[in-house]
Amino acid sequence: MPENDWVARQLARRGLVVVTVDYRLSPLPDGESTGVPEVRRFPYPVASEEVTAAFTWATTSDPAVPATSWALGGASAGGNLAAGAALRLRDTGGPLPGALVLAYPVLHAALPPVPPELVAKVRALPPPFNFGAEQIAEMNLAYVQKPDALAEAYAFPGGHDLSGLPPVFILNCDSDSLRASGQQFGAELAAAGVEVVVMREPGTRHGHLNDPDDPAASRSIIRIADWLTRFSLLSPSRQ
Repeated sequence: MPENDWVARQLARRGLVVVTVDYRLSPLPDGESTGVPEVRRFPYPVASEEVTAAFTWATTSDPAVPATSWALGGASAGGNLAAGAALRLRDTGGPLPGALVLAYPVLHAALPPVPPELVAKVRALPPPFNFGAEQIAEMNLAYVQKPDALAEAYAFPGGHDLSGLPPVFILNCDSDSLRASGQQFGAELAAAGVEVVVMREPGTRHGHLNDPDDPAASRSIIRIADWLTRFSLLSPSRQ
């Protein structure tokens, strides 16, 4: 997907060493299909543990490069995995990243209240971009399979203790019901004393980084790279 490969290559061109994780995908909600040949799917916590393990491997492979020289991030479901992995690393004493980058992430088991202006924007979108709280709830339950797991912080970090996390950059889409989750998570981070920047890319819908021809996708790459530069994460000598 361009959301993975294109984004990684764009950041690499700006001097960032990038590790992409081919984590195993979670089950789909009943009746949904990707339209491509299916692979075996694994529910939570498989992907969460794989992202955590990959980050630990990357940040311990060269003792001369500290984990704080690395950022951990992802888009949509990948943003969920990145945030959950950061909490897991915090709680287990693992290497914490120097920063988190979360692009239009899903962070809450239940979608926070959606403001009226956003409701109107989402309703005007064509399928499948006009998804709402019910579809998100189905997707989240398919990910964890067991309803009790919806309350686990590593599955859905929103609403849990976020103290001790590194600085976080949240990039939301303009017309995207998941913006409610990104905005709420930003407020929760700030309340926990975590440095956070929350931005909205104008004129975008969910997954705009998956369309390299969209000028907004290129603008978002620049925003991410510029923010990471603040933490000296783009210098090859530090990666």
